[in-house]
Amino acid sequence: MLKTIFSIGLMAIVGLIVLKFAFGILGGVLALFLALAFLAVKILLVGAVAYLALRVVAPDTARRLRNRFSGTPTLY
Repeated sequence: MLKTIFSIGLMAIVGLIVLKFAFGILGGVLALFLALAFLAVKILLVGAVAYLALRVVAPDTARRLRNRFSGTPTLY
């Protein structure tokens, strides 16, 4: 009876340690993912502003860039 109580207590402590370790790793992975997502959004916004400025200043160059990245052939 006493052996069973001690083994249940030991398993509970081991379970708490494993949960703390697992959520600690998952928290770090989630933070890394969110940081990379925010960085990607910032890069996207800078690229969109640059493309918009290029489209206003030089529409032909913007059209060639759009065709190059979309995969359609350019007709000169």
